[in-house]
Amino acid sequence: MSEMFCFQCEQTAGGKGCTHSGVCGKKPASARLQDEITANMVTLARALDGKPACPGCESLFMDALFMTVTNVNFDDADLAAMRDRVQSAVVKAGGAPAYNPDDLFHGNQDIVSLRSTLLFGLRGMAAYAHHARVLGKTDPEVSGWLVKGMKAVGDDHSVEAWIGLIMEFGMINLKCMGLLDAANTETYGHPVPTTVSTNRYKGPFVVITGHDLHDLKMLLEQTEGKGVDVYTHGEMLPACAYPELKKYTQLKGNFGTAWQNQQKEFDGLPGVVLFTTNCIMPPKPSYTANLYTTAEVGWPGVTHIAADAAGKKDFSALIAHAIKLGGWQAETQGGAPLMTGFARNAVMSVADTVVGAVKSGAIKHIFLVGGCDGAKLGRDYYTEFVEKAPKDTVILTLACGKFRFNHLQSKLGDIGGIPRLLDMGQCNDAYSAIQVAVTLAKVFNCGVNELPLTLILSWYEQKAVCILLTLLALGIKNIRIGPSLPAFLSPTVLNVLVEKFGLTPITTAEADLKTILG
Repeated sequence: MSEMFCFQCEQTAGGKGCTHSGVCGKKPASARLQDEITANMVTLARALDGKPACPGCESLFMDALFMTVTNVNFDDADLAAMRDRVQSAVVKAGGAPAYNPDDLFHGNQDIVSLRSTLLFGLRGMAAYAHHARVLGKTDPEVSGWLVKGMKAVGDDHSVEAWIGLIMEFGMINLKCMGLLDAANTETYGHPVPTTVSTNRYKGPFVVITGHDLHDLKMLLEQTEGKGVDVYTHGEMLPACAYPELKKYTQLKGNFGTAWQNQQKEFDGLPGVVLFTTNCIMPPKPSYTANLYTTAEVGWPGVTHIAADAAGKKDFSALIAHAIKLGGWQAETQGGAPLMTGFARNAVMSVADTVVGAVKSGAIKHIFLVGGCDGAKLGRDYYTEFVEKAPKDTVILTLACGKFRFNHLQSKLGDIGGIPRLLDMGQCNDAYSAIQVAVTLAKVFNCGVNELPLTLILSWYEQKAVCILLTLLALGIKNIRIGPSLPAFLSPTVLNVLVEKFGLTPITTAEADLKTILG
């Protein structure tokens, strides 16, 4: 029997599953604890079936599922505490037949595939629901579906029933992404097109990575007037476009690129790094002491900053640490500035221009090239695709996959004053892209699938899974996905997705462009 089994991320060993140690750095003991957390969540959902929502269960489902997302928590003490917390909730709820963690990924291949697809989607949605909750936004339907979905994970269903559940989940996740969009924009304003510096400025600093805007806001409030600069990293780059965040002068710009380059980029960094969500990699000893985690993120030996009962976090120790390290000793030039902030409000403010350009033929096609980045070979495809896309096409992008090509902004140019590359934000800002597509379909009086629009997606972890399920639930067809297909999709389930939705693996940039554009 293998020491562990995990196939939830794109980089899983051999494209089949990690059985001895996770490619992400997860050890068998941690994998087992995550499976036990998941099984206990199924048991809790069974105990709550037909009962009123229990106090604290809304946050518990979000936090526990979020903690099991790839690259979030590697600290066995944290994982064990969460397992026990869920088990305690089961007892308080009156108990229920316990679900065996060994049953999660064993059994009929197609059922395991469908169960895993729903489970991984739920994990991704839980992360988005968590971000919305800390800003005071919850929805009983979203929270309730976390319970319903986890009960469904432990139940027996026909293949047709599983697919029905997965499509229902996709629409609930759309509501969840809309909830987070409202939480962010009502709190920080709608993003505006912003040029973000990649220069390094003299003095102490904090690099903040992950996705959580609330953590960034608290950090900016606490660094104000302290002489400590703040730089975004990875998926935090789009935060620089929110009016209520960009007003802080110590928010200097963006440092580094995508998450998978952190071991190189953080090595020797004379500042501290705060991880707010997933994407932590096994840190090198040379910089481990300069890392901090918060929310559900954890790594053994790394200082964790928890919220108090009111949700506030004290970053004073982190700030003092940054001051002690001293930061960069002189200003240095970075790479090309990065443009972000083209969320739905910004794009729709020039909708008439876009529509006119499409009708006149100035814009022949729109590509959404986005999703997760990663270290696996084959991701140069996305750089090449954007470089080879004809000059009469526009590229929308979002999530960290944009770091494959967002440095090409000036080279790509514009069409009638509209930049050819439009960064719409974080992965959850797929909601913005969906709203733009729906609006354009109404203008052209057609369905989204009839628009001159093609989605070219890259995936890595479970937030990409829940977004894909939302797109499929909306009936969006002919999506191209890569750099490889999820290992948890059995041949039968994959065939269903291909036949029903035209889901297609990427090939080469040149061949795919030729097929799409005819």
